[in-house]
Amino acid sequence: MNANAVLDISMQAMLVSAKLAAPILITALVVGFAVSLVQSITQIQEPTLSFVPKAVGVALALLICGQWMISVMLTFTTDMFQRIPALIGGG
Repeated sequence: MNANAVLDISMQAMLVSAKLAAPILITALVVGFAVSLVQSITQIQEPTLSFVPKAVGVALALLICGQWMISVMLTFTTDMFQRIPALIGGG
């Protein structure tokens, strides 16, 4: 296994992790911004008011994107297992 293979695997792993985290993080960001905007307009500063909508939004994002996320992770894992012989020098 040479340095180029390690860098390639690392880059692919970071891209897959960014793809998998994006729906959840973007949902939490948008919901958090909307709740903060409502809180600043109404001047209600209750911490649970910002937590519950974010939790619901993240749960919905996982429900909607969960199957896609699993398929992306399964494809990446299958690709890594298929690359093992070439990485150890057998193929």
